Amino acid sequence: QVQLVESGGGLVQAGGSLRLSCAASGRAYSNYAMSWFRQAPGKERDFVAGITPSGRSTYYADSVKGRFTISRDNGKNTIYLQMNSLKPEDTAIYYCAARNGVTVVVHTNQYDYWGQGTQVTVSS
Repeated sequence: QVQLVESGGGLVQAGGSLRLSCAASGRAYSNYAMSWFRQAPGKERDFVAGITPSGRSTYYADSVKGRFTISRDNGKNTIYLQMNSLKPEDTAIYYCAARNGVTVVVHTNQYDYWGQGTQVTVSS
C-alpha cells in the first residue's frame, strides 16, 4: 500500500514558478514509477511528467517540455515537479500517481495509487 500527499500548489502570475511535492508512505516506494497528471475543469486528467523508479529516466508531455522538471528523492520518499514559465493554461488540479513497475505510462488506468490533488492557478 502506498499513500501519496501532494503539496505546493497555489496562485501565481503568468511567467512565475511553483514547486510541487508528493510525499509517499509505504515500504516499496522505490519500486514505483511516479508521475504527475493534471485535470482542468471540464477536461480529462492528462499526463504531465513521469519518472522511473531509479530516477534515471524522465518523460514529459509536449506542452510542458522545457518548462517543467520532475525529480525524485528516494531517501525522502518524495517526488517533485518544478514548474517554470507558468501559463494560464497550466491552471488545473495536479495529481501525483504511483505505478508498481519500471516504466512510465501515460494512461491513468495503469496507475495503482493517487494523491488527493493540489490546485495550481496561473493568472494572466
